[in-house]
Amino acid sequence: MTEPQFGGSEYGNTPPPPPQQPPYPPPPGQYPPPPAGYPSAYGDPTAPYGRNPMTGEPYSDKSKIVAGLLQLIGLFGLVGIGRIYLGYTGLGIAQLVVGLITCGIGAIIWGIIDAVLILTDRVRDPQGRPLRDGT
Repeated sequence: MTEPQFGGSEYGNTPPPPPQQPPYPPPPGQYPPPPAGYPSAYGDPTAPYGRNPMTGEPYSDKSKIVAGLLQLIGLFGLVGIGRIYLGYTGLGIAQLVVGLITCGIGAIIWGIIDAVLILTDRVRDPQGRPLRDGT
């Protein structure tokens, strides 16, 4: 047997082959970009809150649950808050004025109907996007 020579390698003067890649994926943050034609794993930058699965429209940044519950506060005399939250300031103020003029009766009816419309996806945000489901 011969002793290994220092300063060289067992493969002669050629460098050793590269190490084999492990069978598991690389750590997070080091993934390669997706192939062309595939969506990114991080979502669509033009629709940060997702898209409606039926129509493909991007969701609004406003929540229909929050807007509907704010509109139901009208049962306590503050109708119009849900519309102001959605960005319909003029309509919200009109609901507040109607509540003051009718001593709350007209506002309560309008607020309940409006809350039902908001919660059943009949109302969109001022940009025409559907309201998202989450909070």
